[in-house]
Amino acid sequence: MAAVREGLPDGRYGRSADARADRTLKIVGAVLGAGLLALIAWFGYDYIAGQDVSGRLTGFKVVADDAVEVRLEITKEKDATGVCTVRTLDEYHDEVGRKDFTFGQHQEDMVKVVTVRTTARATSAELIDCTPVR
Repeated sequence: MAAVREGLPDGRYGRSADARADRTLKIVGAVLGAGLLALIAWFGYDYIAGQDVSGRLTGFKVVADDAVEVRLEITKEKDATGVCTVRTLDEYHDEVGRKDFTFGQHQEDMVKVVTVRTTARATSAELIDCTPVR
């Protein structure tokens, strides 16, 4: 009886087609992963570095049934003009006041106390956004 061969001896005639495909898939995956990480890093840098104006609400005081004083810390470039939006909420979390404040002073960091008029007694205030005027 003759012996039947099932295949070529392992390692004798180079890599099999499956091994080449696995290596190709690993290389393609690594390249795509590196590209995705570079894209995420670029968008993150552009978002952080692109913000010319930023603000932070450091406190508020309800001074009347129709007014709230809000304390804002603004950081911006010296010659930039920024607009910050503040809103006030009542006890049911309904918006009772909203106002945009423009900051164009020639200084980088500033603390401002601004007044927001309300339609009812407010219980809280929040800074929505600060954006540069272009």
